[in-house]
Amino acid sequence: MTARPLASLNPLDWSLLHGPVPYLLLVLGWCALIGLLVSFTTHWWTRRLPIAVGATVVLTLLIDWIVDDLWQPFAEDLPSDVVFWIAIALFGVCLAAVRIPVLRWRGRVLAVVAAALVVAMGANEVNRHYEQYPTLRAMLAPSTSALTEGKDSQTVSAPAGKTLSEVWHPPAGLPAKGTLSSVAIPGTKSGFKARDGYVYLPPAYKASPRPLLPVLVLMAGQPGQPSDWINSGGMVDVLDSFAAAHQGLAQVVVVVDPIGGSLDNTLCMNSNIAQSQTYLAEDVPNWIHANLQTATDRQAWSIGGLSFGGTCAIQLAVNAPKVYASFLDISGQDEPTLGTHQETVQQAFGGDEAKFDAVDPMHVMSRTKFPDTAGLFVVGAGDGEFGPQQKRMYAAATAAGMHTEFQTVPGGHDWGVFHQGLVIGVPWLAKQEGLIR
Repeated sequence: MTARPLASLNPLDWSLLHGPVPYLLLVLGWCALIGLLVSFTTHWWTRRLPIAVGATVVLTLLIDWIVDDLWQPFAEDLPSDVVFWIAIALFGVCLAAVRIPVLRWRGRVLAVVAAALVVAMGANEVNRHYEQYPTLRAMLAPSTSALTEGKDSQTVSAPAGKTLSEVWHPPAGLPAKGTLSSVAIPGTKSGFKARDGYVYLPPAYKASPRPLLPVLVLMAGQPGQPSDWINSGGMVDVLDSFAAAHQGLAQVVVVVDPIGGSLDNTLCMNSNIAQSQTYLAEDVPNWIHANLQTATDRQAWSIGGLSFGGTCAIQLAVNAPKVYASFLDISGQDEPTLGTHQETVQQAFGGDEAKFDAVDPMHVMSRTKFPDTAGLFVVGAGDGEFGPQQKRMYAAATAAGMHTEFQTVPGGHDWGVFHQGLVIGVPWLAKQEGLIR
């Protein structure tokens, strides 16, 4: 996810996070804002500009209140720099709105263009905070192929005491890269209505005989969608790079939807909201067994995710330990939440604390040991909200007898951290799954 020279790339692949493009947007945006702000009429400074300033302040405070206090789509409040750039974008729109009525048509066109440049600057600075879209291409739908491979191939598995990489010999002509397919995984038992997910098949999956590869079930955050791991997380590149270094071997990765909608929150539990745990612990594994030819023993199965998905990963690891032997928790929380603990228990379990405690991972780990479970925790060094929560979960998992590891990477609660968490997590999980030594 590093920037590359513009001259070597299609404009869709120019970096929005580093290099010339974001700085060009800053220059154009600030120039446009100054152009909208400056006027040589007294009426502008005494009446129209104060209106624009007042409207900007009111709209910014209103958006901040709606997001943080009323809507609460995020586990943490909007960061101050994000609020600042939202305010700048709104200021550009408000300045244009109060100028347009007194301008001729050419001036109106210029005002609209100037406002658009200010909005583009503000939007990209918010994007740079979260590192959500490294390029324009990342905003597009992922490129996928049909899932056509059958389950009738001869297979290769590792004997006791050996890893799969030690007994696997890639045939000539093995593809250099894996494939990505969009798939629908129905909630057959849970009744959960999930959005389409994705299946990544590494190059070795195309071979015959086919190695029985481990499985990683991966989840994005909330708000979020399965494609976030492909577009913003660079998942395919991470797995292709790992496969290139290991004779075409990598996990079969199934990216699933645990929430049903970008702004929904199922808590990854079976509750009054949804039967999300049943979906992830039964429907998803059953679909994989029915449609893919992979390793089936527990040790070869992992679950992982970022933020909400990270919290969900450790929840499934302790509530469905017979399904998932290892997990990757990137920037997760210490408790699934709908805002406050009281709101969570009330909405999900009708106020019954005992029902919440029965599945809350911190409570489960306090009363149950998991000596056969492994977990990796990754968090941004500058993540003041989720960093302390990750440390508490790591301590609880270690006390519960798990094989655990805790790593910090540069950054906060953003896609730079999430991407790096996957880079670290793929080989770490591969060792737990018996894929590599």
